[in-house]
Amino acid sequence: MTLEAAIQRDREDLLASTRQLFDLPGDIIYLNGNSLGPLAKAVKYRLKEVLERQWGEDLISSWNRHGWIDLPLSVGKKIAPLIGARPDEVLCCDSVSVNLFKLLCCALNRERSRQPGGKVNILTQQENFPTDLYIAQGFSELMGDTGVELVVAAESDLKRQLQEVSGIVLLTQVNFRTGKLLDIECMTNLAHEQGSLVIWDLSHSAGVLPLALSDWQVDYAVGCGYKYLNGGPGAPAFLYVNQTSQQAIKQPLQGWMGHKAPFIFSPSYDPAAGIRQLQCGTPDILSMSALDAALDCFAEVAVADLRSKSLALAETFLVSLWSNQIPNSFSLISPVSPAERGAQLSFSHVSAHAISQALAEQGVITDFRSPDVLRLGFSPLFLSFQQCWKAGNLVARTIIEKLYLNSRFELQNRVT
Repeated sequence: MTLEAAIQRDREDLLASTRQLFDLPGDIIYLNGNSLGPLAKAVKYRLKEVLERQWGEDLISSWNRHGWIDLPLSVGKKIAPLIGARPDEVLCCDSVSVNLFKLLCCALNRERSRQPGGKVNILTQQENFPTDLYIAQGFSELMGDTGVELVVAAESDLKRQLQEVSGIVLLTQVNFRTGKLLDIECMTNLAHEQGSLVIWDLSHSAGVLPLALSDWQVDYAVGCGYKYLNGGPGAPAFLYVNQTSQQAIKQPLQGWMGHKAPFIFSPSYDPAAGIRQLQCGTPDILSMSALDAALDCFAEVAVADLRSKSLALAETFLVSLWSNQIPNSFSLISPVSPAERGAQLSFSHVSAHAISQALAEQGVITDFRSPDVLRLGFSPLFLSFQQCWKAGNLVARTIIEKLYLNSRFELQNRVT
């Protein structure tokens, strides 16, 4: 592909106008939206409104007047079409880690009611995102010797394990290092054939991949709000519970916002009906308002178009990159087939961290994942084909000319 071809792709791009919804520095090529989405202009205006008028002038009356109390449900309704869920199946609250713990408890309670006594297996993938593994490990330890048994399987062995191990299955759709996709529908069906309940982590899926959780009869899911959903640093997460599973919700974090009537102030817990029971404490109004505004960027966009463009952006980058004589030491570890990966490309190189720093100095923002992975995210709402073509050439130049071989690029910050 030539620069002229990339320019033509931008002219034909159905999503070209959505770039104007974001406040991005003009000299930056931001290939890190898979870690932290950029600032949407609507977020700035919403936060100003919330700070100055709602909080500043209307004070506590804003809980009713401006619908603060309903934000977990109303934000959940905006996320629902992005993951193929019904409006009453999604709730925005807490973090991915806290939501995972809650859903593990829900699943464990259901398993114990169906099969009293004995251990319950939790099957997860070895390559899962660390927080999912940590929560599963901590949950297993909390349950003690007679509670649960954690079964950690290699990704290549998952299908066999799904057909042999029953209990609770905890999986992430997109491998955070390589971008490799798992087939949610297929693996959910395999798990259900064994009588297992399934929890999916959609943190690197929501907002870029077509999903149909309700149709696929997924039991539970979680996802974060600060990556492709662009909700801002520390944005609240979301959780999904299929309608058929909501009658069996029973979680231990019985906070007052999950109560049937929180402002009755009863000394005894009486859970709210449906997914609202999974709330705990007071909603974080500032962060949730930011995410609520950011989600409006998806209002007129089809998820299929997001997927199509993200793949095309990645292919533009690859064509530009491989048109140069790249040494074998810089190798693609994401699946070669676009259909088998999410909205990211990952490369292996012994100096991946230094390369990411050298690229940042040239205005190309990527990220590094230990031990040797350079990761690039292709967010379709704000990236252009010209940017991805240019980035491919800049990465090639950095590798070929070894621009990363400078001691200042070796210093690692706490966040990489």
